[in-house]
Amino acid sequence: MSIKVVIKESTYFDSVSLMSLSTKANQIEGVEQAVIAMGTEMNKEVLRNVGLITPELEAAKTSDLMIVVKAATDELCESAYVGIEELFTKKGDTKGKTEIKYATIDSAAKSIPEANLAVISVNGAFAAREARKALENDLHVMLFSDNVSIEDEIALKQFAHEKGLLMMGPDCGTAIIGNVALCFGNAVRKGNIGIVGASGTGSQEVSVRIHDFGGGITQLIGTGGRDLSEQVGGIMMLDGMKALDEDEATKVIVLISKPPAPSVEEKVLAQIKNCKKPVVVYFIGGEETAVVAAGGHFAKTTKEAALKAVVLAGANEDELNKRPLNWPLIEEVRAKLTPEQKYIRGLFCGGTLCDEAMYLAMDTYEDVYSNIQKKPEYKLKNLHESIAHTFLDMGDDDFTNGKPHPMIDPSTRIVRFLQEAKDPSVGVIVMDFILGFGSHEDPVGVMLPAIIEAKQLAEKEGRHLEILGYVMGTDLDAPKFEDQVQKLMDAGVTIASSSTNAGLLAREFVAKGV
Repeated sequence: MSIKVVIKESTYFDSVSLMSLSTKANQIEGVEQAVIAMGTEMNKEVLRNVGLITPELEAAKTSDLMIVVKAATDELCESAYVGIEELFTKKGDTKGKTEIKYATIDSAAKSIPEANLAVISVNGAFAAREARKALENDLHVMLFSDNVSIEDEIALKQFAHEKGLLMMGPDCGTAIIGNVALCFGNAVRKGNIGIVGASGTGSQEVSVRIHDFGGGITQLIGTGGRDLSEQVGGIMMLDGMKALDEDEATKVIVLISKPPAPSVEEKVLAQIKNCKKPVVVYFIGGEETAVVAAGGHFAKTTKEAALKAVVLAGANEDELNKRPLNWPLIEEVRAKLTPEQKYIRGLFCGGTLCDEAMYLAMDTYEDVYSNIQKKPEYKLKNLHESIAHTFLDMGDDDFTNGKPHPMIDPSTRIVRFLQEAKDPSVGVIVMDFILGFGSHEDPVGVMLPAIIEAKQLAEKEGRHLEILGYVMGTDLDAPKFEDQVQKLMDAGVTIASSSTNAGLLAREFVAKGV
């Protein structure tokens, strides 16, 4: 076995690009394992864990690019490295367009005086510094980087608030500004509904459902996942609400988050009372009473949030296709499952999609476990072993430490899917397939061999395995939404029309004695 190591000093690439390149590198013929990453301590720890660390890699700086290739022979390593170099060349190919690169935010701001937004994705150690430079240049900021201290986050958001600027992030993965999706996002039509979201995939799902109901988006403002914590105090959520309330094009505002800290929720509800526009509130697992008392419109699910928003924005509810649950299908699936097949296994790329399905299951069942469960007694102790009804957010740090996000590289989910498919107590496996900017170029296609294998295995053992898929995307997304759905249907997968319906169908499929 041979290992080739190349270190490119002071060569920075953002984490999303490197995750995508690593995925493609591992598909090169002859490669047993390839890692392309910055020389951070976390990435070195990953290399130690898989036995690929060397003294020169240990000495790499955080600003250095590490390329590691493992193959059967030196020749295969060299050949693979050439292939990796070609991947970098293709990434930089602008197809004849002129691309101007700037060394600093200051120089970019001076050269493009009309610019008003900076998207920052650098090593977390430098992210706060670069975000402050952008704010000092009067630029709104979308900070994709994570590993930024909460003290820096608070300081940046307070500084931005004083300057009347948006400080989206850190760890902000989704935004749509001026009808342009930034980082992870879907292609949705322009409209009159604005979103402020502390959840990336939750914001994507609501925007997609709004599009499906015939509505459209003015702006989707991300806040970062910690914004509604006690420490940060919801600074970006409140500023985003204010910006949309003052925006003439926005007629309805939608808020999306996991339940805020109680003191922060009070601030948000107080601001809802003062909003000139209707506000729909989807706080996952939240309570209705306080929202309604503040004059807001409570939504229990992403689908309900989108539906209420489009109706408040002027749509005729009676004319909308609400895509109700298919009860004949539910009865048909129940009849196929044995009494022993009583559990759901959810394998999700999107954290909010996982949360939504989990909370819907919790409405009916007590034994609902997850890596993101808030109840300590139902939080998985062993991530590699499912218990009863188990819902896994495979994009959580538990599964992505040093590995690409499953929206980019689904290999970890494929392994877990095949494991769950062998369990005779499993009645349904539910999965999301996320389309749009930043996602895998064919999320369904890469899962199909495993789906076919699992179906054949179950059939050979004389049991039915119900696989439930939800494709999150619009008719404007690439790859084509219709093509992805058809591939799943051709493989015998049942299709859910929304994240909400996916959770409801999974719950009802395994219901016994009803």
